[in-house]
Amino acid sequence: MFEDRPDRQEVVLVGRSNVGKSTLMRELTGHSKFTTGKKPGVTRQPNHFDWAGDDFMFTDLPGFGFMSGVEEDRREEIKTAIVRYIESNADDILAGVLVVDGKSVVDIIDRHSGPDEIPHDVEMFHFLRELGIPVVVAVNKMDKVDDRDERLDDLCDRLGLMPPWKQWSDIVAPISAKRGNLDALEEALRTHFHEQKRDDLLKFVS
Repeated sequence: MFEDRPDRQEVVLVGRSNVGKSTLMRELTGHSKFTTGKKPGVTRQPNHFDWAGDDFMFTDLPGFGFMSGVEEDRREEIKTAIVRYIESNADDILAGVLVVDGKSVVDIIDRHSGPDEIPHDVEMFHFLRELGIPVVVAVNKMDKVDDRDERLDDLCDRLGLMPPWKQWSDIVAPISAKRGNLDALEEALRTHFHEQKRDDLLKFVS
């Protein structure tokens, strides 16, 4: 379903529709071509943003999960295509950034947790880790969250990480993309680039 991928190493952004992935991508890259909007599901194909000569790109993958006005079969197709893309390119993915809405993610996870159901966010987190891809959970819209530490501790708990959240600074990154506050995410990506001997990419997250 997703074709014409440039042959480069990459950081992929994944997450539910409307959590602010495209806004985050715009802030990370300083590039304004990414379509953002109130309507979920605006991004239907991977958006690659690459730099000539650096063998590297950021990729914004389509949103998964519920999308208003999109039939369930189509939603499943999109999710399957995302999974296949990540599996096929795992060796070239330096990090997976799972973008979640800080205000609602814990409630959404709890609503979809049951005997026969794993919430998409939790499933994607463990899927990336099982493939050996370093994961950073970019907890977006934190400017709208009052009980910050409690909310982040609860999220860690749902992801199977022992709270407090502050011990997971290379995994949990509270941000506010709309306000340009990406410090925690950039710090986490710097750690993962360094560990993979790609210090030449640090300029993209400084």
